[in-house]
Amino acid sequence: MVPTGAAGGPRGLHCSSDGLLFLTAGAATCVHVLDLEGRSICHLPCHTPRAGPFVPEDVAVTASGLVVVSDLVHGAVHALKHTAWDPQGHWVIAGTFPSPRGLAVDALGRFLVTDYVVGAVHIFKLGPTWEPRALPSVLGLEGPCWVGPGPEGGLAVSEEFGDVQLFGSACQPLGSLGTLTGHSFGHPAGVCSDSEGNIIVADEQRRKVILFPRAGPPICLLLEGLKRPLGVACVPQGRLVVADSGDNCIKVYQYLGELD
Repeated sequence: MVPTGAAGGPRGLHCSSDGLLFLTAGAATCVHVLDLEGRSICHLPCHTPRAGPFVPEDVAVTASGLVVVSDLVHGAVHALKHTAWDPQGHWVIAGTFPSPRGLAVDALGRFLVTDYVVGAVHIFKLGPTWEPRALPSVLGLEGPCWVGPGPEGGLAVSEEFGDVQLFGSACQPLGSLGTLTGHSFGHPAGVCSDSEGNIIVADEQRRKVILFPRAGPPICLLLEGLKRPLGVACVPQGRLVVADSGDNCIKVYQYLGELD
């Protein structure tokens, strides 16, 4: 399926708990919202009074429906705040970082944002008055681009032209997928985990999506037609959504059936 108005290639992708897809694409100054059939529901313009229009790099949605985006140019993470006086919502700064790129929300409602230049993943929450409350950061990464929740409250971080690093719920290092499994990546991109604890990684360079089960060797999913897979997201009924920037498409695959 191809979202209308997503010219420039889809990039950041998130599936909300109610089955809606939130998408960033190219130089578009908005977040596209689609259903799983590819129909456009709406778009969320990205604009602040101080900075004007901005291009969202990645997007995530909390369990309560709060939409957050990373803004690489302005070094910020913005949250879409709704009030009784402003039901359409307006963007407020939820945190500032030197080079925010990948963005995710974990099972505890904490925000995870990669900081490419610093080589870190920053973890924070929002307080009652929307002030950011910083938690311990993960440091020492090499070009972190994408981040996603890992099994058992941890996180997984893809490093540009490198590997995918795993961390536990207390941010303790658990090793990399390459070291643990012997798998060699080309250019790891989007990463997510499913309800069974499998970790799924898009390899932009090799045009593949690889599933890493909790036990056993990695499995290259037989997903046809991928040209430049970036963002990935798991959706109900064993399906996987891939943002394929190479041909400007969002593609939905049935993947759990391959594992039976």
